[in-house]
Amino acid sequence: MNVRRSAAALAAVGVLAATSPAMAADSSPSPSASPVLPSGLYGSTDPKYDGVWRQSLALVAQRAAGYRPAAEAVDWLTGQQCANGAFAAFRPDPAQACDAEVMVDSNSTAAAVQALHAVDGQDGHMAKAVGWLKSVQNADGGWGYAPGGPSDANSTSVVIGALTAAGDKPADVVKSGRSPYDALLKLALPCTGDGAGAFAYQPDKKGKLAANADATAAAVLGALGQGLNAGAGKTSDAACSDSGTLTPAQAAANGASYLAQAVAKDGHLTSALPGAPAQPDYGNTADAVVALAAQGGAERALKPLAWLEKNAAAWAKQSGPAAYAQLIFAADASGADPRDFGGTDLVRALNATGPAPQQPAKKAAKKSDDSGSTSVWWIVGTGLVAGIGIGFLLSGRRKQQQL
Repeated sequence: MNVRRSAAALAAVGVLAATSPAMAADSSPSPSASPVLPSGLYGSTDPKYDGVWRQSLALVAQRAAGYRPAAEAVDWLTGQQCANGAFAAFRPDPAQACDAEVMVDSNSTAAAVQALHAVDGQDGHMAKAVGWLKSVQNADGGWGYAPGGPSDANSTSVVIGALTAAGDKPADVVKSGRSPYDALLKLALPCTGDGAGAFAYQPDKKGKLAANADATAAAVLGALGQGLNAGAGKTSDAACSDSGTLTPAQAAANGASYLAQAVAKDGHLTSALPGAPAQPDYGNTADAVVALAAQGGAERALKPLAWLEKNAAAWAKQSGPAAYAQLIFAADASGADPRDFGGTDLVRALNATGPAPQQPAKKAAKKSDDSGSTSVWWIVGTGLVAGIGIGFLLSGRRKQQQL
């Protein structure tokens, strides 16, 4: 999720080709340090390609941890919104109206919707953003990164998460009689052959589908109707199956089966730049943990979770707020403690990258006839509706085909 969206943003402007948006910060272009960062923004690197994405993930993760994000952090995000409801990856001068030069996109907008839902009190901004997303839905029921672009699994999935957060039923959001689920199912590979059960990012020029781990992690959540901060689902070891009519639920099970096999040997996914050896992909592995737990219960994600706890701290420190948020989502989905994740307090580390949020407040529990009064932690809000990368966009994954 971290750099997948960043890479997609670059691809959208023709700077980086054949990359998918969102979350594997280790596989994304390294942004240069920004000399003057906007007030309220999380992270210390240039926000040109991922400002709204990383801010949105940070706010969602803070609410999942029981914190109320700082008002200036929320204001920064709402200030990035265009009058038509859309968001771009970053607008350096929000005082200027959006014009044709501002490259709005579905991923930044959908992530912002989930953050606006999480922080509460932003219904107006959220409704405008959802309205814009619906206005640019493709005839196949899905979304591409840029308005009017071909539908892809990552973008369609992160929009599904936004629709769910906003209280819409994704199956009822249709264009030309097709829903987002119809678009996702067209990108699902059969249970035989290479990449059995996986999802493709998009068809190639010949219409063929190739397995993509990043797209699969995102699409499993999308097919389940879930968002960035998905909770654990019911325990299930469903195998890949092509029997009968393919449903979103079965496609999600098939995708999870592919991911489980992909991490079975080493505990992590891999990625590689052209001509370079394969390297562990921390961001996509974190997304895979969320997808596996959401589809089949926390037990399915134990091996990649253990690998992340042992190895991901340095990556997150280097990559910044979106990476910390991804790991928090992985911890939440699998029942791990984000405040002691392999010895790292992910919540504290995330909070330190920007404006300090309000800490959870204590509130006395009410007395009942058969129990005494106890003190409990009162969580000042709820996280996103359980379950959606991005896998999904701006964390940093590539559109690279992974088999």
